[in-house]
Amino acid sequence: MKTEIIYEDKDLLVIRKPAGLATQTARVGQADVVSELKNYIAASGTAEPPYLGIIHRLDQPVEGLLVFAKNKKAAAALTKQLGGQGEDCTLNKRYYAVLCGKPSQKEGELVDYMYKDIQKMGKAVIVENYTEYSGKGCKKAVLQYRILQMVRTPSGEDISLADIKIGTGRFHQIRAQMAHAGMALLGDEKYADEAVKACSRRLGIRTVALCAGSLAFVHPVTGERLHFDTRPRSEAFSFFEL
Repeated sequence: MKTEIIYEDKDLLVIRKPAGLATQTARVGQADVVSELKNYIAASGTAEPPYLGIIHRLDQPVEGLLVFAKNKKAAAALTKQLGGQGEDCTLNKRYYAVLCGKPSQKEGELVDYMYKDIQKMGKAVIVENYTEYSGKGCKKAVLQYRILQMVRTPSGEDISLADIKIGTGRFHQIRAQMAHAGMALLGDEKYADEAVKACSRRLGIRTVALCAGSLAFVHPVTGERLHFDTRPRSEAFSFFEL
């Protein structure tokens, strides 16, 4: 099993998804996290078909932490935490990302309006005028970023390690917003411009340099605050001290 189980009890599973493995896919014969976990639960000998509640997802190229519910009650409670606003949003995620170049601002907040364009191979599109695209499901996207380290690689490329916290959970949000702000992620063939793509090729980075490195939430049954961390393993992060 490619999926790594970090924590498990009767109500939930916290796992680490490797880069390249889909969270869930409809493609016949292609492995994904959901299938692996359902097979794992079924192998435990339960009489009923395994239940697995999907609370959130990671893009296939992205590595990191996810939580799944093992029953409907836990799924409802975790989904409510994720969808809450302000203090009610008690399921929190932070990400590590590697950016090409050295951002002029070491930290900041990005606020954009975006929608998922099916005709553009499922690409997130950021727009200036929200009202023109409200019928396409255009929504507000908010994230905060902070630059942790900046290095020059042996080949002379300037790259930066960023800590990112999302305030909303939009499709491809981090990748689209950071690229729109001129801070595209290494290895991102979908959103980066040609200069960043060339930088990625020179460094041999072939997957999106993004990791869901921190996950915190309130246990849906016990009420205990749980916190999990993982270090990125993708090659792009090897240039930094983590």
